[in-house]
Amino acid sequence: MKRRNFLRTAIPATILPSLLNGFSFKAYAGSPLMQALTASTVTDHVLVLIQLNGGNDGINTVIPLDQYANLALARQNILIPDTQVLPLSGVTGTGLHPSMNGMRDLFDNGKLSIIQGVGYPSPNFSHFRATDIWLSGSDANQVLSSGWAGRYLNYEYPNFPTGYPNATMPDPLALQIGSTVSLALQGPGGSLGMAISDPTSFYNLINGIQDPAPNTPAGHELTYIRSVSQQSQQYATVIMAAANSITQQSSSYPADGVNSLADQLKIVARLIAGGLKTKVYMVNLSGFDTHSAQVDSSNVLTGTHADLLDKVSVAIKAFMDDLTFLNVDDRVTGMTFSEFGRRIKSNSSEGTDHGAAAPMFVFGKKVQGGIIGTNPSIPSVISSSDNIPMQYDFRSVYASLLQDWFCVPPGDLNSILLNNYQTLPIVQQSACSGIGIHELNQAAGENLISNYPNPFVDSTYINFKTNGGHTLIQIFDGEGHLIGTPMDGEYTAGTYKTWFENQNYAPGIYYARLQNGALQQVRNMLIAQ
Repeated sequence: MKRRNFLRTAIPATILPSLLNGFSFKAYAGSPLMQALTASTVTDHVLVLIQLNGGNDGINTVIPLDQYANLALARQNILIPDTQVLPLSGVTGTGLHPSMNGMRDLFDNGKLSIIQGVGYPSPNFSHFRATDIWLSGSDANQVLSSGWAGRYLNYEYPNFPTGYPNATMPDPLALQIGSTVSLALQGPGGSLGMAISDPTSFYNLINGIQDPAPNTPAGHELTYIRSVSQQSQQYATVIMAAANSITQQSSSYPADGVNSLADQLKIVARLIAGGLKTKVYMVNLSGFDTHSAQVDSSNVLTGTHADLLDKVSVAIKAFMDDLTFLNVDDRVTGMTFSEFGRRIKSNSSEGTDHGAAAPMFVFGKKVQGGIIGTNPSIPSVISSSDNIPMQYDFRSVYASLLQDWFCVPPGDLNSILLNNYQTLPIVQQSACSGIGIHELNQAAGENLISNYPNPFVDSTYINFKTNGGHTLIQIFDGEGHLIGTPMDGEYTAGTYKTWFENQNYAPGIYYARLQNGALQQVRNMLIAQ
């Protein structure tokens, strides 16, 4: 999508004028991302989406200690000393960046799921296009005018916005804190949710503070516009009532203005506890495009990325503490995502360039705490273009939350997400249903896919085992591009073999990925000269 078209289509058709001191409600009609997630008629579950804008360096976030020797060769100028990496309870070989004490505590208490190697085939490294892909749920070579969640909303609420608000859903279906409008918040059916432009405007609204209009013709017009806007905005009153019903929150948050993500999440907690039935909240933190000065030259433990990860960790931990304090923690699950990860090899500017797969965090009282997937395998010889291979498609995370948190029937997922994506044990079985994380990890301990010979020159046999049902084998090059799909279909349980031929591919590292239900494995293959 061209940038001009992106901006033109991303701005909502109806933007109501400022209500109070810059506070604006922006109507997001058929919000593709929001709508699908907001349409649960079965549960009171809430999903909080945290967008990390810029492309978060996953290797510097979730650090593969069992690959440390080779990682040190690739990242000499930015790598965190292994002695400083935060250990995770019950886990060997994997730790968190030392700035993430809060997230480590959540993990140790079973309230954080780490999903390794999340991406998609043939990743795009443009910020605009990659964000488009994540928020619409499209393939890399596909441009969708609807969002993946909007497709679900069209099924669940075909007549929206006609008849809303009503007694069943009197509140906004979705709320975004921030004025950034993305493709995910656009759809064909009109406005779905609202955006609160910033925390200051929120507090001005609920406290009745308004900048005085100047005593000029323009000022008189502004007063009139404010009045009309406030009268026409059906949801302003319910937001104010919810916010004003909460007079005390947890003291875990940093001071206002210190951590913008914490400021946003503090508002979200207040509105949830205040009784809003809003299903999805969206917040964001920018600054993750760390091409240079990712670390301080004098101390790799400090720098831009350390500061960002500290804000993420402090904000999420404070939010979780507040949800417990407000007695609503069993209703809320949160998810972080970024448009891409970073390359394995660091650059000469003490930074990292746009990459492919990276870990995601899902947090909450009802998540299945632990790590899904394995540490990426880091070869001893790495080029500047090499990427972390994809273990899980990001749409599998969406499918899992739709099915196991919002209780969407499994039969609807294929039509909503436009393909057959595996679901993962992210949410506890009691929330809806699902496989257990311990079952998944135990099964994944088997050697499910291999190839012989390896290394190979002309061709190799790929051997794989399936438990039955849909089975997919994909071949990726070192940069993450999908170059082949030897198997994609329904199989009975058993062991199979397929032939893979070198079609003039360059010598180097390649990856074979097996997906069978919730199971996946990625194995290195080497094409020799």
